[in-house]
Amino acid sequence: MAAARKRKLSGIEDVIDRKAKIIKDSGEKRHIAALILARGGSKGIPLKNIKMLAGVPLIGWVLRAAVDSKQFDSVWVSTDHDDIEKVAKAWGAQVHRRSPEVNVICHIQATSPCLHPFHLKEALEMITNQGCQSVFSVCSHPASQPGSIQQAPETGLGWRAGGKWAYYEMLPEYSVDIDVDIDWPVAEQRVLRFGYFGLDKPEVVRLLLCNISGCLTDGRVLISVSGEEMVSVNTRDTMGIRMLQREGVEVILISSSEDPQTKALADKLSQRTGCEVRQLGKDIQGEVKAMMDDRDLDWKEVAYMGNDAPDVDCLNLAGLSAVPPGTPPVVADQRC
Repeated sequence: MAAARKRKLSGIEDVIDRKAKIIKDSGEKRHIAALILARGGSKGIPLKNIKMLAGVPLIGWVLRAAVDSKQFDSVWVSTDHDDIEKVAKAWGAQVHRRSPEVNVICHIQATSPCLHPFHLKEALEMITNQGCQSVFSVCSHPASQPGSIQQAPETGLGWRAGGKWAYYEMLPEYSVDIDVDIDWPVAEQRVLRFGYFGLDKPEVVRLLLCNISGCLTDGRVLISVSGEEMVSVNTRDTMGIRMLQREGVEVILISSSEDPQTKALADKLSQRTGCEVRQLGKDIQGEVKAMMDDRDLDWKEVAYMGNDAPDVDCLNLAGLSAVPPGTPPVVADQRC
């Protein structure tokens, strides 16, 4: 028997070694599985996957190599045929049964939140109308040469049927790469701009509730020599409030019993912004619900901006919620 030969993979051994060392040092235990796809509907050679080849079923060759490698915690065969299932189990594999009616599979990554229905439709048409048998998504890479295309798994789309293949180009704005925590804020901003929000029209905000202290103002209260309290309001905020009002959105400025505003200050803010100013008690959620009932509104039609613990319930329920920079995480994590 010819001696087994090991193929040298120049350039990647160091990378593999480094990754293995990281896993070993961290003490992480991963379940590593091998997957072999073996359908029973091959037309050129019926039941090709279990046809005897040199005295061994065709699939047996790869199963034996996978099992004897001792590298996998489990070895799986995905099939739609009883005979293939029997052979796979005889060679030490576990079996996943799939429907024999499935001819084309679309692999969609869960971490691709900017995927739209038209992406799926256009990619599938490359198989159903253009004769392609496998399609995978790509996008232009910022670091690549002008006009060049690189495969981008983070686009999240892959149709597989075997044979002739082609690529489906997605625009970079739909490609979101989420690997570590720092990617999350970027992904959130991308989704708000380019995400798919369903077939129904987005709900329209009809009421905005904005906490005065820390949201409309910077949270500071300036006290003059005479004892007069003063706050600073950014003119950009008042301009934004007027824009909302012109679009028919009612804006109410609120303060809590824990951080009340003086009547003189409330009157000044109301005069400058054209908004009603309300001081809410301890049951902020209940009072906001009463305002909604008076206007026949649901939570999905309400936007809420807050920055403190009493605001958490309303931030969690509102159709649109926001917090200013520097808000404590226990509050900021409730925004949507």
